[in-house]
Amino acid sequence: MSGRANLRLLFSGCVALLLSSRCQPVRPSIRVGSKAFTESVLLGEITTQLLQASGVRAVHRRELGGTRVLWNALIKGEIDVYPEYTGTIAQELLAAPQTDDLAGLGRALERSGIRIGPSFGFDDSYAIGMRRDVAARLGIRSLSDLARHPELKLGFSHEFMDRAEGWPSLRNRYHLPQNEVRGLDHEVAYRALATNSIQATDLYSTDPEILQYDLVLLEDDLKHFPQYQAVLLYRTVLEQQMPELPRTLKRLESQVSRTEMIRMNARAKADRVPETEVAAEFLRRKLGVESSPRREGMATRLRQHTGEHLFLVVVSLGSAILVSIPLGIVAARRRRVGQVILAIAGTIQTVPSLALLVFMIPLLGIGPLPAIVALFLYSLLPIVRNTYSGLTGIAAEVRESAEALGLPSGARLRLIELPIASPSILAGIKTSAVINVGTATLGALIGAGGYGQPILTGIRLDNLALILEGAVPAAVLALGVQALFELVEPALVPKGLRLSEALPKPRSGQR
Repeated sequence: MSGRANLRLLFSGCVALLLSSRCQPVRPSIRVGSKAFTESVLLGEITTQLLQASGVRAVHRRELGGTRVLWNALIKGEIDVYPEYTGTIAQELLAAPQTDDLAGLGRALERSGIRIGPSFGFDDSYAIGMRRDVAARLGIRSLSDLARHPELKLGFSHEFMDRAEGWPSLRNRYHLPQNEVRGLDHEVAYRALATNSIQATDLYSTDPEILQYDLVLLEDDLKHFPQYQAVLLYRTVLEQQMPELPRTLKRLESQVSRTEMIRMNARAKADRVPETEVAAEFLRRKLGVESSPRREGMATRLRQHTGEHLFLVVVSLGSAILVSIPLGIVAARRRRVGQVILAIAGTIQTVPSLALLVFMIPLLGIGPLPAIVALFLYSLLPIVRNTYSGLTGIAAEVRESAEALGLPSGARLRLIELPIASPSILAGIKTSAVINVGTATLGALIGAGGYGQPILTGIRLDNLALILEGAVPAAVLALGVQALFELVEPALVPKGLRLSEALPKPRSGQR
């Protein structure tokens, strides 16, 4: 059997193995979602463990991005329950700021097949915070006072920059003159505030960083921000499947005070206690519910994340190879069509990876599938371009010799042109593979798992060890992929071409 046949067989076996390892078990009855910040993860974990302790199969799909990601997933049935805030429901999801009571919100949500569940009992409103010493030095006590200091640098979370009650409407409401305003990750904004890189940011009134960084909350003297009571949203169809669900969830009603939530946030972020344990402590103390969350070691997490990451990379890169090489051949043989192909592939490459992932969510939902499609699209250009360059770079004399031998077009391509272009094609595949491994870390934002999961959690918790737990294996995998292609190169590149590349080039004047 030839080297190429062996390689195809090996690749097929790897894909089959990975696909079988990703086959989902029996679909869990309840899928609880949470956003990519600690409080949402904690509330999601509390809900999940309560359901499990009540005999319900439940799984927590944590850190799935922002409001729209969770809402769209709930509407499409990709998750069943998630914690939300009344202000967000009214302002962002329903665009009905006049509806702020639970009954009114509930009636509006039911038209979308969503039920508003119990309120946890605390309000976590938006606020604008500054370091206490900076606010005192500048004499700033309220949001109106910010108008007297146009020189201030402001940094807000990306979601706050776009929300209906966020920066644009806040600026208009208070006539704020600041021009140096940037979007930052919520956790990064706190660190920027601590180093005085920015002077004010948005925060939640239950954030433990308020105490950690000695921040002062500016008075919302014009009452711009609505109330944000923490509630659960769930799909109404669940009540038919599980009539006991509302009664189970109602056990959480009014059980979490603001002080309690701040304390749990601090336990998770400052003390670095796993959210699973913080949730179990809460359920045991407040509800008398015994929960035994499984605590996974780093080796177990590494195996899981490696399997998830390899699945994303192998399927997306393999699909890209199967599509890109034929596209490169078409581009080389039909130059006008080729320019269109290269232009489309190049345009896709210019789209920011995070934007492409988010764009996939309405089409394909959350999980591995949209991540694989996005990675596939990003892998096209290097392979298409290098296939095109390798084929168009073949010397005219070689083509003429092949035609003189009377070889048909397909035989010339298979026996002469592709072998000669194989070093260039392989270089394109190597480039795509390395890009793919790195970009796949972003898949964690939409529930695809992989090495991005510990990176995302580490950024959220300001935990360097967790960040390295994802970043180092991702770098090692990229190097491993590069080495793998070096090993298989002898099976793909004709010996004569390898020898010609290894021979020293003649110096000027030598023959």
